Amino acid sequence: MSESRPVLDDPGLPRVTPLVAQLEPTVVDFRRDLHAHPELSYDEHRTTDRILQTLSAAGLSPVRLEDTGAYVDIGSGPIVLGLRADIDALPLTEQTGLEYASRTPGVAHACGHDLHTSVMAGTALALHRILGDDGRPGPDFAHLPLAGRVRIIFQPAEERLPGGSLSVIRQGTLEGIPRILAAHCEPRFDVGTIGTRIGAITSAADTIKISLSGRGGHTSRPHLTEDLVYALSEIAVQVPAVLNRRIDVRSAVSVVWGQINAGAAPNAIPGSGYLAGTMRCLDAAVWESAGDLLDEVVQQVARPFGVKVHLEHIRGVPPVVNTEAETDLIEDAARYELGSRAIQLTPQSMGGEDFAWMTQQVPGAMLRLGTRTPGGPVYDLHMGDYAPDERAIGVGMRIFTAAALRTLAGVQ
Repeated sequence: MSESRPVLDDPGLPRVTPLVAQLEPTVVDFRRDLHAHPELSYDEHRTTDRILQTLSAAGLSPVRLEDTGAYVDIGSGPIVLGLRADIDALPLTEQTGLEYASRTPGVAHACGHDLHTSVMAGTALALHRILGDDGRPGPDFAHLPLAGRVRIIFQPAEERLPGGSLSVIRQGTLEGIPRILAAHCEPRFDVGTIGTRIGAITSAADTIKISLSGRGGHTSRPHLTEDLVYALSEIAVQVPAVLNRRIDVRSAVSVVWGQINAGAAPNAIPGSGYLAGTMRCLDAAVWESAGDLLDEVVQQVARPFGVKVHLEHIRGVPPVVNTEAETDLIEDAARYELGSRAIQLTPQSMGGEDFAWMTQQVPGAMLRLGTRTPGGPVYDLHMGDYAPDERAIGVGMRIFTAAALRTLAGVQ
């Protein structure tokens, strides 16, 4: 974020806020429909259909990706900008009590992907209004030298590592895109504000699964067994501690367990047990080499107990790295539409995001979109009670439509 950087000159460039305000009620209804019908990774069939129907009804020609997901081009000529939204939900039970809460048991949009999708669908509608059916600017924008296409990608399976963006890339959807932008909900920031930063904005994220096996027995005779529960507890405590001493602390490697399971009776040492969690890392280079060290440390900690160890290290995603020019594009669009106070410097998140694979292919940037109602509660992502302020949809539409307009006009 460059707080002192002035907004670039915008000769004759209109603000998009009035246009977005016209479209916003329709887009909010679209979001509520998606929210009520969440779908898990690679099962987003209804979601994909709704995206295709909404864009087609407006006169656009969206293209379905393999199985689920879609993209749409707005404008004509070479692609000048890509925009990306993720469309999948989480295997969680919604607890918001909203009238449009999830109608699918055990599935909920608890990470805001329905909001991401709505922002980008609304941006597509706004750009179509600007450019017209034939790719020529409409009356309000006819005086602008707009040229090129914007491609908006609705990506499946962000929540399933290593992420659906790899499938999107494999299908050639990024070909010809010179730069790409995305957003992620930020429940700690008030609606009407965004968070940006140059450089890594998320972390690498892997899944770790450890299975132990050994001779079980009575708790009165642990010396005749491989004390598997004790071994599990030592791995749970010692592996994160040892890694933090073997890896440069500036890389911020974090191992946190989410599952631990062993045994069925208080006086019986079990013969098998299970431990699972995540390993996150701020530094991409360290992430590349941390896997070998993880296996070494797990084996060393488990060895004194004589248990058999099976480690499954599932590689996830690298960090999303924001390039300076694309971050500037987001910030300039936000300043022009929302004012300078709307932009905050966001810390690097320990969360993982598969948009990282796209930014390894194409210069890009992700912004943090504030979703907290001012004075309201601070929710957390991946929780069943997450209820973003829907005014964030219009905020996101304004920023991405303005960023696209600046690019099409050759301002940036």
